[in-house]
Amino acid sequence: MAVALVAGLSSAGAAMAQSAPLSAQDSDPNVMGWMQGFPPPADKLITQPDSNYFSFPKLRWSVCHLREFLPTEEISRGLGAPAPLNYLPPAEFADMRQQIDALTFMPIDGDAPMTWEASLYANYTDGMLILHQGRVVYERYFGCLEEDGKHAIMSMTKSITGLLGQILVAEGALDDTLLVRDVIPEIGDSAFATATVRQVMDMTTGVQYSENYSDPNADIWLYSKAASPLPKPEGYTGPDGYWEYLQQVKPEGNHGDAFHYKTINSDMLGWIISRVTGKAVTDLASERLWRRMGAEQDAYQTVDGKGVPFAGGGVTAGLRDLGRLGVLMLNRGEINGTRLFPAEVVDAISAGGDPSKFAGFPTIPNGSYTSQWWVFHNAHGAYAARGVHGQTIYVDPTADMVLVRLASYPRAQNRFIDPTSLPAYQAVAEFLMSR
Repeated sequence: MAVALVAGLSSAGAAMAQSAPLSAQDSDPNVMGWMQGFPPPADKLITQPDSNYFSFPKLRWSVCHLREFLPTEEISRGLGAPAPLNYLPPAEFADMRQQIDALTFMPIDGDAPMTWEASLYANYTDGMLILHQGRVVYERYFGCLEEDGKHAIMSMTKSITGLLGQILVAEGALDDTLLVRDVIPEIGDSAFATATVRQVMDMTTGVQYSENYSDPNADIWLYSKAASPLPKPEGYTGPDGYWEYLQQVKPEGNHGDAFHYKTINSDMLGWIISRVTGKAVTDLASERLWRRMGAEQDAYQTVDGKGVPFAGGGVTAGLRDLGRLGVLMLNRGEINGTRLFPAEVVDAISAGGDPSKFAGFPTIPNGSYTSQWWVFHNAHGAYAARGVHGQTIYVDPTADMVLVRLASYPRAQNRFIDPTSLPAYQAVAEFLMSR
């Protein structure tokens, strides 16, 4: 999956193509010494406006420090006490970690088994949290992430945006059969104008947008220039901000024909959500999710030069709060004995989109996509929020399990990580079910 995080972040894709990157252990930011010292040595600085702060191995430090590079807006948890997570007793928790670490599975197209613990390092894991039957059974931190830290979640942001959109649909505040131009008249002659809100939510729009990082003329670079919160260069005449870019998108194909993973759909949805609610997506996420689910940390979200939150990939959050979000999905809108939104919201998401329109993702052969969530249509009915470099909230209703992984894998696309991730998730789910 590609991501259009402004300026330096969008240069990540091209930089990830190293054939033999440092191992997870050798590229650990604490080992590399990034930003250590007062002041750090010149060769250990990671700064803005340098455009390489999201290239490997620097990205392994940067994923925990985005607001030091880019302006952000807060997703407030409010002033109430956090709702504590329920953990296994200490001795049982330690024993469970040993058992899970020793689990073995066969990677997709692999020729030798791999242990769960080995997969964590193979995937450059920064944080791993597993909840089973409402209790935390596994939690580990690596690299730049500590238990009180926060980590960029990349395109998992899309799933938060999509969840908010689906809540509005279920509550009757948003009609997903409307055309975009019916909600956002300013969209003008953009290709988005004649798409339905549902087509935007499911990314079945026929819009022109290339995220080919190797092409200097690809739309991703134009989008990044428009969205950059930094001063525009002298002579710049392109669009200014996410929403101004969306107003000039050209058509490509027909709306509704097929799923095309294009980040601009998420920002179009963010604009729609803000228009119908009168609130920024950050404020709505705070009001409907973070404050009410008992989050223990504020999150934050990058913004463009006009203060518009990046609805397609700008959130940074704590590992445990993402676990709470996963539990909220697993429990169909309920958490801590409180209903936050109708059960039909999760029912619609977990049912998935039209698999016949889904192609091009060989590690998810039977999948679909709806409301900005990935649905596997496997035997366990699993679905997930996913982001580049290895971010995931994986919900397995059959196993009564939520798994959150934060990572800084050297290459952006999850197709490089899935072979040693998806079968690992299935293995731990089956292990937990067998207990």
